[in-house]
Amino acid sequence: MTSRLPAVEERSAGGIVVDIHGGEARIAVIARRNRAGRIEWCLPKGHIEGDETLPETAEREIAEETGIEGRVLIELGTIDYWFATPDKRVHKFVHHYLLEATGGTLTIENDPDHEAIDVAWFPLREAHRHLTFPNERRIARIAWMRLAGEP
Repeated sequence: MTSRLPAVEERSAGGIVVDIHGGEARIAVIARRNRAGRIEWCLPKGHIEGDETLPETAEREIAEETGIEGRVLIELGTIDYWFATPDKRVHKFVHHYLLEATGGTLTIENDPDHEAIDVAWFPLREAHRHLTFPNERRIARIAWMRLAGEP
């Protein structure tokens, strides 16, 4: 008889930091390598530290992974999924926010985990073409609709 691995819950936060450049909304997106070595373009995000709130985590993680400082405007949604490690099953919740860029310069040099291998600005209206994960493409579409004034 096989025993089931214990299940734990983990929460992270991040999202879409928007900068208007030349009249067009653009977002900072990071590239990282997955376990198979393939490059994935994804939204910046990470674990809560100490007694941070989810919006504070999103602001810090985006600044660390992209170099862009931002201020949370609204919550865009939460993605949840399951994965397993050798000793547990993890139910992961990632809370995504829309942030207004307030300063900084694109860089991956401040990423303490060195997960990001590149960072780039993509036009928000085209972000879905670049993002690897369908759930993150959905979050980008929600951001586009919110900025366009749609409910």
